[in-house]
Amino acid sequence: MTHSFQLSALACACLATLSFSNAWAQNAAPSTLPEIVITGNPLGRDSTTVPVSTMGRAELLERGQSTLGETLNGLPGVSSTYFGPNASRPTIRGLDGDRIRVLNNSASSLDASALSYDHAVPLDVLSTDRIEVLRGPAALLYGGSAVGGVVNVIDNRIPREAVSGVLGKAQLQAGTGNDERSVAGLVEAGNERYALHLDGFDRRTGDVRVPVALDCTKPGAPANARRICNSASSTWGGAIGASTFWDHGYLGASVNTYQSDYGTVAEDEVTIGMKTTRYALEGQVRQLPGWFESVKARLSHTDYQHTEFEGAQAGTVFANKGQDLRIEARHRPLAGWQGVVGVQTESSRFSAVGSEAFAPFSRTRSQSLFVHEELPTAWGQVTAGARWESVRVESLGNPELERFDEGIGSKKFTPFSLAAGAVFKLSPTWSMTGNAALTQRAPKDYELFANGPHLATHAWEIGSAALGLEKSKSLDAGVQWKSGPNSANVTAFASQFANYIGLMNTQDVEDDLPVQRYQGVKAQFRGLEASGRQRLWQNTSTLDLDWRADTVRATNTSTSEPLPRIAPMRVGATLVYGQGPWSAKMGADWHAAQKRVPEGSVATGAYTWVNASVAYRQKLDATVLHWFARLDNLSDQLAYSASSILTSTAFGKSPLPGRSFKLGVQATF
Repeated sequence: MTHSFQLSALACACLATLSFSNAWAQNAAPSTLPEIVITGNPLGRDSTTVPVSTMGRAELLERGQSTLGETLNGLPGVSSTYFGPNASRPTIRGLDGDRIRVLNNSASSLDASALSYDHAVPLDVLSTDRIEVLRGPAALLYGGSAVGGVVNVIDNRIPREAVSGVLGKAQLQAGTGNDERSVAGLVEAGNERYALHLDGFDRRTGDVRVPVALDCTKPGAPANARRICNSASSTWGGAIGASTFWDHGYLGASVNTYQSDYGTVAEDEVTIGMKTTRYALEGQVRQLPGWFESVKARLSHTDYQHTEFEGAQAGTVFANKGQDLRIEARHRPLAGWQGVVGVQTESSRFSAVGSEAFAPFSRTRSQSLFVHEELPTAWGQVTAGARWESVRVESLGNPELERFDEGIGSKKFTPFSLAAGAVFKLSPTWSMTGNAALTQRAPKDYELFANGPHLATHAWEIGSAALGLEKSKSLDAGVQWKSGPNSANVTAFASQFANYIGLMNTQDVEDDLPVQRYQGVKAQFRGLEASGRQRLWQNTSTLDLDWRADTVRATNTSTSEPLPRIAPMRVGATLVYGQGPWSAKMGADWHAAQKRVPEGSVATGAYTWVNASVAYRQKLDATVLHWFARLDNLSDQLAYSASSILTSTAFGKSPLPGRSFKLGVQATF
């Protein structure tokens, strides 16, 4: 089946489903789930002591991008690793890679995106209901890899609530900046005992337009064009899931696939073909007798693989297979304390086959115990938690590469983390939060055993089997104000690392590439995040001002040098107008120049990004059409990302996208 046929078939299925939706409308249940924060509060409450941002369906529709990192970029404290338009992970408070835990429905999302900046995250917002971003140390719940924060991508592929009748959505959109054409569809059906979920999506893009002419050596492409060479992509996937319900619980399963073929913009002829398949089983039992009132369990198996092609010739093949099991038990109140205790086990097996494999075959296994407790008080709330882990990382060598013959062995680590926080209600409109954490992270396999050329970083990377636990102490304090539609949030944070594991420059050269080594250094991160909304006008229409700002300063205190790839100070504001079914936004974000960079890195200039959008909600019987149009980088500003490795390794070839217009519609029924 060809790719174009898949796109056409999915579009027809979406439109056919929409055409008969009105006949089922009288029996259909509401299609929206409660918008509650579950990542930072496993008790399911809508309050948490740690800073959390949530993007629901409407916001994802209007501002969603083709990568997870770019979709979240611009939230307070959140930037992205931006390796072109096809590969981008979130960066939170200056921390990236394995210090940011990417979850799918609160369970591990197993891939190879943290291994290299050009590896994409196999998640697409077209199939997402909600994304929650938890900033700050969350290791007590999700492991040492969450020291920077947690990004939880939530979908309903395993239905957790009963469905009555048939409901769903269909979405079409097109963009000019990258010639995007995308389609997505979702159908759910069921009754009070059973529910079935089916979804699919297809996104195709061309080379991205930019405000400057760039050289390109790719065969068949213009040699000098205002586009990022080799930035086209083709991504598609889908899922099927089902659940059964009873009076006090549910049990469900799903299988989903994600496939993507995309260009790696640092090299004009290198593309990546990625495929991942994930099987998941999830259930919950409530109203239990005894100590525990409910138990929730999630089990998943992921089979991930991608091949790097140079032209038509297959090169290095990366694979990662693994399982994740997480069990949470909520206990009944004990001396006023309410909370959950849980266990989690993870196992993964990684391999890289090819001459450019820079890490050996490896196996990583971990087991952990965690507890999260809350104590409501007359003045607010107190939270506390702890997590103990046992992690074993084994190097299995590589039979095809002599450089991995030596040093085959294993390392065992026992990270332990503690965290505590409090919310103080100063008045009905004012509150304060404070959090403190001691976190420990076990080194990853590539940090321990890497030894090879890594073209994404343009370096020969070498790990260190002598690395110990990465240890940090973190504090944050915030103040919140909310009065009707008006709100303001300001949070200051600081983290001190006793053994920050980073890829450090050396004076050595291997195979004409500069050598970089993973080393533990002392490091410090400090910063500020702020956001809010002010109602300017309210009558038959409303006019609000949304504002935001953030800054982070990161230092290698062992050498007094700045740490690399840190986003500069950012300040932004958006006017939000609403009248009946119409809404419109006009905003600008100023990014300061980033001149505080280590030796060998490239400074970036300041720039201002202007965006505008308009949306209209149209109700047709039981179907609601959500039309939207968005204009990004209205002034066609030439800019480069300070938090991207491309700025240092391929400066001039990979600016941020230029002006782009996107038009789309989503139908829900």
